[in-house]
Amino acid sequence: MVKQYLVHSKAILSSEFSEYKDNKRTGIGHISLFGYQNRYDLRGGFPLLTTKKIRMESIAHELIWFLRGETNIKYLIDNGVPIWNDNAFDHNLEAMTNAGVFSSAFKKHSPEWFAAKEEYIQRIREDSEFANKWGDLGPVYGSQWVHWPKFTQIEAEGEKRILYERDQNGINQIAITLDAIRKNPTAKRYVISAWNPNEVGDMALPPCHTLFHIVTNEGNLDLQLYQRSCDMFLGVPFNIASYAMLTTILAQQLDMTPRHFIHTFGDVHFYCGAGERAFWYKNNLGELKRRVGNANIYEDYPEILNWVEKGVPPELKGKELQDHVTAILKQLSREPRSLPTLKISDKPYNELTIDDFTLKGYDPHPFIKRAMAV
Repeated sequence: MVKQYLVHSKAILSSEFSEYKDNKRTGIGHISLFGYQNRYDLRGGFPLLTTKKIRMESIAHELIWFLRGETNIKYLIDNGVPIWNDNAFDHNLEAMTNAGVFSSAFKKHSPEWFAAKEEYIQRIREDSEFANKWGDLGPVYGSQWVHWPKFTQIEAEGEKRILYERDQNGINQIAITLDAIRKNPTAKRYVISAWNPNEVGDMALPPCHTLFHIVTNEGNLDLQLYQRSCDMFLGVPFNIASYAMLTTILAQQLDMTPRHFIHTFGDVHFYCGAGERAFWYKNNLGELKRRVGNANIYEDYPEILNWVEKGVPPELKGKELQDHVTAILKQLSREPRSLPTLKISDKPYNELTIDDFTLKGYDPHPFIKRAMAV
């Protein structure tokens, strides 16, 4: 199953349909392929990449956080999970500046921005009152999964217009879907969405994994994810493992067997860095495609990586480690190892803790460090 990720990675760097794009939001170039699908049979092992080390605990903590309907990063910070730190800081920076928490809204990724972010994270960690006020990401995934907005009509004496009041708990999409499957397991209508057009603008980041669809048959449960935007090197391995966990958890709630996780992709991409480094990839994409297209899965990639590293300009200051192409070329040169197994306690989904996740037999290649392009 790890091989599927590697074959997909090769396709992004060699397909006739892949193309170079400039990202106006991040200033980072990327090589993109629109539309793809992979299928993972969870009966054959837990699909955690072995061609680089991935911290399973971070994935489990984030999923626990989602399933509880939480949107404040304090839980993640307290458990050593930094993946939402930049988004939370940026999301709250303007309001914190207006409130006098910081003296100015710093230019993104400037030395002052990084210093202020570290101060922000430390205060979230140490000060619960500060975290409650400034640690929220808006109505991101967990909020939509568990508290989708619901409004009820109310009576207002003397008012001629119809008034509505927002239900504090909202609609728990997870709970109502599980109940519906128990009553009618073969229906094809079980879709859970994180994409709420009315609230996307209030989120620190619009949902990348936008919705998932559950189908069951004869005691087996399959789950298909549609992911609109896919950071192939950093994000996608995380998403594969997270939704494999989610498939397992939901199947256990229904006394079913988790069978297939199907991952359907929108824009899936590798970041190329910024400035002259990005333009090098743009100008040399045809040759890169030719070399990668002619490569075998493992043996030929060190030579391609050497060709790239000799040709690319240095990374821009402040944009270091945001070239993911060199990282995936290194990973493509590594032969996958046997998949691990993951045991998750069979208990209510919203009561899971990190102690309920047990990973066995994980023997990955070394970690490859890269930075998120945000």
